[in-house]
Amino acid sequence: MRRRQLLQQLGALAAGTPLAGSTSGDLLVSVNREVLLHGRDGAGTNWFHPRPCRLPDGRIFMTLQPILGSDDFGPVHATTSGDLGRHWSPPQPVPPLGRVTVKDPLVEGVCDVVPEWHAASGSLLALGHNVFYTGPGFSKNQPPRWPVYAVWKDGAWGPRRKLEWDDPRGSEIYSNNCGQRVNLEDGRIAMAFTHGAQGQPRAVSGVISTFEDGILRVQEVGPALEHPHGRGLLEPSVARFDGRFFLTLRAEDGRGYVSTSPDGLRYAPHRPWTWDDGEALEMSTTQQHWLVHSEALFLVYTRRDASNTNVTRWRSPLWMAQVDPDTLRLLRATERVVLPLVGDGVNAPDGVALMGNFHVIQASPEESWVTVGEWHPRQLSRGGDVLLARLRWRRPNRAAAAGQ
Repeated sequence: MRRRQLLQQLGALAAGTPLAGSTSGDLLVSVNREVLLHGRDGAGTNWFHPRPCRLPDGRIFMTLQPILGSDDFGPVHATTSGDLGRHWSPPQPVPPLGRVTVKDPLVEGVCDVVPEWHAASGSLLALGHNVFYTGPGFSKNQPPRWPVYAVWKDGAWGPRRKLEWDDPRGSEIYSNNCGQRVNLEDGRIAMAFTHGAQGQPRAVSGVISTFEDGILRVQEVGPALEHPHGRGLLEPSVARFDGRFFLTLRAEDGRGYVSTSPDGLRYAPHRPWTWDDGEALEMSTTQQHWLVHSEALFLVYTRRDASNTNVTRWRSPLWMAQVDPDTLRLLRATERVVLPLVGDGVNAPDGVALMGNFHVIQASPEESWVTVGEWHPRQLSRGGDVLLARLRWRRPNRAAAAGQ
């Protein structure tokens, strides 16, 4: 029965037909899969980390970068679209977010960049973190790592900068890598850090930063959420819905986690993601992100399913379900595939492209997007496409209409 329902959902996706039969069906009209950049033939660049944001003039700005191997990323590029994603300019390098030699053979790069328009300053903040390479790939002995950013204003990029945080809890690493953040009405920014000292599992803390004159500064850091399993808590994403802050967390114990805060600093003890009947979702060290509509809150994620049992970390397909903001549980009846698994995830998993590093935005009041770059880690010559799931709403998203 479950497999039949999945096939019906995939059929609806392929046709772009209405998706009904759930609470979210009152809002969601259709989900369509589109290819933004082709790369499956392996002849061109295998683009990864495609993360778009909306500019005040209606254009879409997107950063992305080549993937060369596991955690091996080329220089950050940027592209724009003036027709809501139908056509894109050729990707161009972002000069301050390339690779620089620290001390031969150690090279510092940038990855996990999330761009966001900051209305109070009239500029775009592209925030990622540094990563080090020796020789042809990722250095197994990483020096301390931290967030790095660049600001795009009036069509020009500013310099590469470090987001300073002088705290021993982040002596090995502190980062908001791949994380969603919230621009507050007074111009400050709410986000979260994953942070750790040498040999300790990482914790996560809420962070409020100021952003003035092109400089991002940490103003206040809240109490830490701790999780002594594997590397701890990773890749935090923050959203605001109905006056509260919501935090979702990647972990390494077969679960993902959720928490809430009244102020973006003090988060309640985290709890595992479960369905509304209490059954926990089976996840495998992969990120989740928020999709915020003014009338409902959703989570986009990967999880174990009968269709992907042998896919690495179950990183395909991408799912979405509505969140009950009171119980912090997912409403099982609302779950749907937003980007389907292509191939056979049971008998031929090496041919299935992974989609674990994705992004979610409000592209317009009428639609939201999920973007991802495919990757075939066991068949590197195949390359991958940059994909878009275009979600159309029955009623406009008032938060997007207001520019939030």
